[in-house]
Amino acid sequence: MSNDPIANMIAMIKNGSKARHDKVDVPLSKVKLEMVKIFKNEGFIKNFKLVEKDTFNYIRLFLKYTDTNEAVISDIKRVSKQGRRIYNKAMDIPRILNGLGVVIVSTSKGITTGKRAREDWNVGGEVLCHIW
Repeated sequence: MSNDPIANMIAMIKNGSKARHDKVDVPLSKVKLEMVKIFKNEGFIKNFKLVEKDTFNYIRLFLKYTDTNEAVISDIKRVSKQGRRIYNKAMDIPRILNGLGVVIVSTSKGITTGKRAREDWNVGGEVLCHIW
C-alpha cells in the first residue's frame, strides 16, 4: 500500500470490482466520503454505509454490476498524485468519454464533479480522479 489514501481506495475499488465482490471496505476520511457520495450519485455504486468497529471507522461500498455481471465501473484512475499535483481552471477541466465518465475535482467550494465545478460554480481545482 502506498502513502496516498485516495490511491489506496481506488485500488481497493478496482480490485474488488474485478474480483466481482459485493462490497469493499475503505478506511474513513472526509475526502473519501465525499468521493463515494459522488460515485453513488453518478450511479457507479449501489450504495454505501458508514461502519464503526471499535475505534476503527470505515466506508462499506456496495459495488454495482450489470445484468450480464459486468462491473459498472470500467476504470478509475488517480490523476493528481502526491508527487505531482494536477490543477485545472474551470474551462480546462477535462471531459471523460464525451460526458460518459466523471471527473472528481477538489475545489475551494468542496469536492464535486468536473461538470458541476465548470458549469454551476465556474471554479477550477485539483483533479483527483477520473471514473468511467
